[in-house]
Amino acid sequence: MKIQANRGCLLGVCALGAVSATPAFAQSSATASSSDAIVVTARRVEENVQDVPISITVFSQDQLEARNITSTTDLATYTPGLSLSGRYGPDKASFVIRGFSQELNTLPTVGVYFADVVAPRLQSNIGGGNGAGPGYMFDLQNVQILKGPQGTLFGRNTTGGAILLVPRKPTGYLEGYVEGTYGNYDQTRVQAVLNVPLAETFKVRLGVDRNTRDGYSKNRTNIGPDDFNDIDYLAARFSMLAELTPDLENYLIASYVKSDTNGTVPRLAYCNNGLVPGTVGTTGLGALLRPSICAQIDAEEAAGYGYYDVSNNVENPFVKSRTWQISNTTTWMASDTLTIKNIISYAEARERYSFSLDGDNVTFPFVVTYPGPGRNQGAQSTFTEEFQLQGRSGDDTFQWQAGGYMERSSPIGSQEQYAQVLANCSDVYSFTCTTFSPFISSVSVSRNNYTYRNYGIYAQGTYSFTDQLSLTLGARNNWDEASVVADNIRVVPSPAGAVAATCSRAATPSPNPGVFSLLTSGVCTRAFGTKSSEPTWLINLDYEPTPDILVYAKYARGYRGGGVNEANLNAEVWDPETVDDYEIGVKASFRGPVSGNVAVGGYWNEFRDQQATVTIPQCAPTGQPGDPCTKPVPTGINGIQNIGKSRMRGVEVEASLFAGPARLDLGYSYLDAKVIGASLPDCSPASFDCDNASFLSSGQRLPLSPKNRLTVTGTFTLPVDESVGDISFSATYTHTDSQITTYSNASAFAAGAIPFDAGIAPATDLLNLNFNWRDVGGAPFDLAVFATNVTKEKYYVAAANGLSSLGGEAIITGQPRFYGLRLKYKFGN
Repeated sequence: MKIQANRGCLLGVCALGAVSATPAFAQSSATASSSDAIVVTARRVEENVQDVPISITVFSQDQLEARNITSTTDLATYTPGLSLSGRYGPDKASFVIRGFSQELNTLPTVGVYFADVVAPRLQSNIGGGNGAGPGYMFDLQNVQILKGPQGTLFGRNTTGGAILLVPRKPTGYLEGYVEGTYGNYDQTRVQAVLNVPLAETFKVRLGVDRNTRDGYSKNRTNIGPDDFNDIDYLAARFSMLAELTPDLENYLIASYVKSDTNGTVPRLAYCNNGLVPGTVGTTGLGALLRPSICAQIDAEEAAGYGYYDVSNNVENPFVKSRTWQISNTTTWMASDTLTIKNIISYAEARERYSFSLDGDNVTFPFVVTYPGPGRNQGAQSTFTEEFQLQGRSGDDTFQWQAGGYMERSSPIGSQEQYAQVLANCSDVYSFTCTTFSPFISSVSVSRNNYTYRNYGIYAQGTYSFTDQLSLTLGARNNWDEASVVADNIRVVPSPAGAVAATCSRAATPSPNPGVFSLLTSGVCTRAFGTKSSEPTWLINLDYEPTPDILVYAKYARGYRGGGVNEANLNAEVWDPETVDDYEIGVKASFRGPVSGNVAVGGYWNEFRDQQATVTIPQCAPTGQPGDPCTKPVPTGINGIQNIGKSRMRGVEVEASLFAGPARLDLGYSYLDAKVIGASLPDCSPASFDCDNASFLSSGQRLPLSPKNRLTVTGTFTLPVDESVGDISFSATYTHTDSQITTYSNASAFAAGAIPFDAGIAPATDLLNLNFNWRDVGGAPFDLAVFATNVTKEKYYVAAANGLSSLGGEAIITGQPRFYGLRLKYKFGN
């Protein structure tokens, strides 16, 4: 019989075992036994990870510290199959698992859950995020990365997978710690946690995390701050555990994160010098801006700009975010075979930002964004309610769970953004600006307010035919709603203020009522909505010939709801996507002079209507007879395309080997992801340069899908007496193949118009080193020294998609070498 969750585990109070970065049962030290039980919640109950027939990578808090994983984005360094989309910097990065990426304005493909509650939504013009931001990676029990569709048991539907952040629960001991970190770029981080048992059945835990670091992108202009890509956040957490009776507990968590940084400025990489006429960057708006962009690049080279040097043109750039969330979980063991659980949460997320979109420091920059006066560009509330029933038969041959889920996310007030386009504004709010051209320059006022609804009912059960053979069946039905109310105005500015104004995409009334009326009357408002409903399911057969071997085969249907973006003219609404996931895998452990564990899995995903980004440049009117560009939009868009068909197939291997004081962790992933049948959306030549739009076509690789990824970590623990402490050294090498981030530069590169394709992020070979000394000299102190990107490899993670609009392209650089030390003082138990 398999190891079953016991009464205490169903109440959520059993102790979790030491867990580390392997899919099955790795340990927290180099000398740990591969037979140690590791408990995870991948199936919403606590169970031994060896019995969980899915691909999963797990990190304990000890492993997070040993590998200097300080933010959710760092997880990608150590996890096969996990990547990041970093177009707007690490604070706005979104997760990509097995090529399932979150595109602008789409729902996340990877759900991020904190204490069983999905991360709050935040829909702004720079997208991303939804749980991948700063301030969550401290005082955790573990992190679990589930790969493949999680469409039955988890609240929000995800096609790619889920990341579970499990915080430490309050304990019955007076204990805690204080930890300080200091590193290069003047990094200073302080964490403090206090656990207090106010009574035998009533415990609280408080934690705070304050982290600052200068940016590694250096500003070479005299405008604005000295650096970008900095860190500056404060995170606080309060949790309370009340064991009301032996069978009833209530678990409350309140968290708050505040981040205030200079943001990210891209670095100009090249311009299209015009030697190949008709290529992207030599037509439309790109043709007009290209000379100034080429001149800036020449000036930066003459000034000796380094790889991390950038040019800024915004006096006060910033990215500010505020998120708070409160969740409450009530668990009642109604009987020995039935547990009832209710999880309710409320969160608010806000974001304001102002920055240059492309790093162009010219007289008339392409786009500079500002929040609306007294308003946010993103402000969203999220309420969730989940009711669960968990049960088992008296002989433990059948385990089941069923429940319902509701999520309601609404705008807080009105989200508003001002953006100057090809203008130099002394006061963007009064439209006081000099302009590149009154026909092209503008101030865009955007008010885009999104509302989301998600509902689901589900049931799943596992029946054990024998002690070795089990079958799991699960089903869920999902209902999704997404809507946007948008009020967008294009204002023609001048040194004396507004000259004229029109609705950006709605029909402007005739006669034109003027700027003030357009801004206040709502006559430019357009609204769109979409509803989708799809069933998802899971069929899983697993076989355990011995307690140390698990073989499984899985078929699952995944689903992600449709979406809306009012800026996608003629394609404002897109359909949901579905995926059929086929997976087989084996997990095994072994003992002897060399002990360890290994997990190997292969998968095949077949997609229909996969949601992907297309880049569509705006057109520029020539004034010539017959010119189709009669209603140009202020900027090009990254629209959403429902690809007809695509498929992803791959293999993942994760293993840990133990030999005395030495340990080797290995992770490898192979991914072949491409489009096998595409459909083209509508494109209006009255507003866009359709000839230079980039649409995914059959045979192309999917973005953010590196073919090969290898991570190897070697750890050696010194064989010293316990009185000295626990001393270990580790090194991690990570290789990632080159990967597509955008196809917007591909045609120009193929024609020989640009020196390289910045839409292809280069392959990387990164080396990280860590030294850890726990319980120094038998005292309650831990000391760590860390260094990341030791070889100082220079690479970039994304392109800014500016070639069609600027005539040049910018890139977002990857992180340089970081190093520092941590000192931790522990007290109590």
